[in-house]
Parts: sequence; C-alpha cells; structure tokens
Amino acid sequence: METIRYTADVVATTTDGHVLLIERGWDPHKGQWALPGGHVDPGETARAAAARELAEEAGVYATVDELVPVGTFDRPDRDPRGRYVTAADHLTVLPGTSIEAGDDATNARWWPLKALSPLAFDHADIIRAAAEAQAL
Repeated sequence: METIRYTADVVATTTDGHVLLIERGWDPHKGQWALPGGHVDPGETARAAAARELAEEAGVYATVDELVPVGTFDRPDRDPRGRYVTAADHLTVLPGTSIEAGDDATNARWWPLKALSPLAFDHADIIRAAAEAQAL
C-alpha cells in the first residue's frame, strides 16, 4: 500500500512582483530554492500548516484568513521521497516585508517573478498556477 504524505506550501508575493523563496537546508534538493512549506501536523489544517511553515522558514507571519487557496498538487512523481500531496496557498505582502531564514531554510530571498532560478520539486508549476489565479 502506498503511503501518502500531506504538505502545505505558500506562494508569498509582493505587490511589485517578487516571490519569497527559501534555500533548502537538506535533501532532497539541498541547496536549491523552493517555496516555504512542509508537512501538515496531526490535528492541523493545511492552511494552518502553511501559515506555520511560512513563519518558521521565512519569519513572515500571516493568519489563515490572509491565505488564498491556489490548489492541490498531487502528481505522483513530484517528490523523490515518495508520494506527497501539497495544498498551496497564496499570500500578498508589501514590498520590503522583512524575511529571516529559519528552521530547515539556510537562506530566504525575494526573487523577481520574471527571473526565477530553477526550483525544487514542482514549485515553478505552483508559482505559475498562483500567478494565473491571482493575475500576478
């Protein structure tokens, strides 16, 4: 029987066209840029997990009501560790919002949406879906 793990990711963007990415501190994809996110804990909603992970990994605090659902991403090969299903949310913040890498992130940075480096997992697809839904 296949084990399915549940995660939450956040596409945080500024009103002037930047997206928040974290540099992963461990495998898979150690050293690559990715969206803030992680496992949904027992008894936690995906949106609560998204808000928690955003705070833990990037020092950005949001309420679940500020997060706008982007979609569910469940392609079977999206994570080399096995089957992961993620619920992605979007958050809009003002330019200059301070960030600080924490938890399993070694760095956090605002990247121009139009000049992204290659991203871990399927995070480019998630950003694209958020951009289309939110007209970024």
